Amino acid sequence: MPKHHTTEGFRNYPFVKDARSLGFSFYLHRFISAFSSPDVPESHILNEKRAIALYKEYQDNNTITWIGQSTLLIKLDGKVILTDPFFSKYASPFPIGPRRYVDPGLSPENLPTIDIILVSHNHYDHLDSDFIESLDNKDDIHVFVPLKLKSFFTEKNYKNVHDLDWYEEESIYNIQFTALPTVHYSGRGIGDRNKSLWCSWAISSPSGHYYFIGDSTYSPSIFKEIGKKFASFDLAMVTIGTYGNRKYGVNNHATPEEAVTIGKEINAKALMGIHWGTIDLSDEGPWEPPKRFEKAAKKSGYFPEDIWLFKIGETRKLPGN
Repeated sequence: MPKHHTTEGFRNYPFVKDARSLGFSFYLHRFISAFSSPDVPESHILNEKRAIALYKEYQDNNTITWIGQSTLLIKLDGKVILTDPFFSKYASPFPIGPRRYVDPGLSPENLPTIDIILVSHNHYDHLDSDFIESLDNKDDIHVFVPLKLKSFFTEKNYKNVHDLDWYEEESIYNIQFTALPTVHYSGRGIGDRNKSLWCSWAISSPSGHYYFIGDSTYSPSIFKEIGKKFASFDLAMVTIGTYGNRKYGVNNHATPEEAVTIGKEINAKALMGIHWGTIDLSDEGPWEPPKRFEKAAKKSGYFPEDIWLFKIGETRKLPGN
């Protein structure tokens, strides 16, 4: 049995210290935050009309659009990939709890036809059940998920669901998807913690090579191993927010500095900061992550044009071959 498998589900391996219990003060803060939102600068969001126009402006190119959090719209070789779809107001099964303070950059009704859905794990801010249920072309969409998450989609009548273990790969439309390790956890309710796997993804096509982390903290070994397997990535999309919960003994999300280290270790030519500026899940200031990320990336030798910080709804051309 692989070392990240257990008789009851899955675990992080190699082990990274990540205390799994959260105290009363954490839940109290999260409850209070559900009733307030930070002041959002206008520079953080594109008007949706402008976002739609910008997406159409690049319709003949390979592109990436930040919807918010870890939700990205990637257009690659004529196919549309949607990562970790999250469009709901709350990251919760109920209309209470962590609440997003910015709307999605593109609303579901303004999305292009989705060809591929790519999911890193099953947390509510990465996998939106109502959105998944709402899509009307389920027979045509190919879904890539980590192990034991397949039934989430087949129960909603998706036909083409590919569940992969770490380092397994599968191709569709001449695009290869490789599931890779991360340091995180899974669970959507009581009793299902770590019953399904979590992963990051390598996306490889004739046009370029890309890395989508989904969600992870730093590991002193995992990302070096990924760097040995892949010569380089043209762009890595790395988590830079939700590290403030370390004050409660929780280490499941990278700091901005660790995100840059991850990028260096996997041989990423350019870095995009994701998983910030969307929803209050942690105790760091909402506008702190991009400042620390940019500073750390420059210090590590990345040129300004290779440090990608998007507005919600922004589209850019993908780097590549």
